[in-house]
Amino acid sequence: MLVAGVLGVGLALAHSGLQRAEPPVESKLKRPPSEVKLYFTERLEPTYSTVRVKDEHGAQVDREDSHVDASNPLLLRATLLPLEHGAYTVIWRVLSVDGHVTEGRFTFRVE
Repeated sequence: MLVAGVLGVGLALAHSGLQRAEPPVESKLKRPPSEVKLYFTERLEPTYSTVRVKDEHGAQVDREDSHVDASNPLLLRATLLPLEHGAYTVIWRVLSVDGHVTEGRFTFRVE
């Protein structure tokens, strides 16, 4: 639902919106992911685009290496520390090459 809402707003305003996420928005995973990948609808400005992942206690669990993929300027990614069972929040803020900032968050669970 959140992706559809963010995507719809992004397309309607011609700003970069979240198109797809790995792990998926609001997903329940049997195995913890090693990386977060966020795909957007517009090219991202690497210097001003970030993603963070926090656990349910607010501790940052990504390796603080978020970056726009060099071969795909629509992809923002970050690697993760080993995750335990629990809920995690992905928080992103991007600047598209058209100069507009968009941001959002979603959760996923490791069961």
